[in-house]
Amino acid sequence: MSVPTAYSVAGDGPPLIMIHGIGARRATFDGMVAGLKDRFTCITYDLRGHGLTPWTGGRFDLDDLVDDLEDLRARLGIASAHIAGHSLGGMIGPRYAQRYPERVKSLGIWSTAAFRTEDDSAKVRGVVAAMRDKGIGPVLDTLTARWFTDAFCAARPDVIEWRKKQVMDTPAEVFLNVFDIYAETEMAPWLQEVKAPAQIITGENDGGCNPRLNQLIHQALPGSELVILPHLKHAIFIEATDQVLPHVRPYLLQRA
Repeated sequence: MSVPTAYSVAGDGPPLIMIHGIGARRATFDGMVAGLKDRFTCITYDLRGHGLTPWTGGRFDLDDLVDDLEDLRARLGIASAHIAGHSLGGMIGPRYAQRYPERVKSLGIWSTAAFRTEDDSAKVRGVVAAMRDKGIGPVLDTLTARWFTDAFCAARPDVIEWRKKQVMDTPAEVFLNVFDIYAETEMAPWLQEVKAPAQIITGENDGGCNPRLNQLIHQALPGSELVILPHLKHAIFIEATDQVLPHVRPYLLQRA
């Protein structure tokens, strides 16, 4: 059963729905909204159990999160939209496009993973296992080191603490649940069924969602565009929206 999500709408033009990742909030995309709202109706929302969106208890899976997105689209009365997601959101978007192809104008697949090897998958499962064993807090420094470049961590400790607080304010059961979804989802068996135009973006030094995996996503989606952002790790929007926007804006305008 879908959950009524908390959302924000800004701007005017074709709808663009942006989906955040694990333990984050719709505020992830504040910079993107500022840079796109002159030409697009930018819609951001909190995933279930995150921010102001409720969680009714119990486990949920990727398709439940897709159901939440479809419920939001229906509540807003949108016939179709550009759909873009970061990390886990970059799995929700393609799955939504597979299930509802007529609802999707284009896809933004940002900092996500598919075609993982067994070693790739084992590393992600190991992170989840460590959080279950030690607690989420003790593993957060490891996570933030994977999300942000060393230079950004040194320059903006306030942002790092803000991001950690988002995680700690997310119910532990929810955070581990969505991390399980991210760890266990493999898009390879069905990704080729997605026919929407797609732009794939990741950071050059994103360990878990690396260029190798994103090249394979690109190959599975004929006509897609692949962008590798130099030096960046995983948190490309919080750290460097100014590097992402010059790629996303023209791509969307060509398909508006």
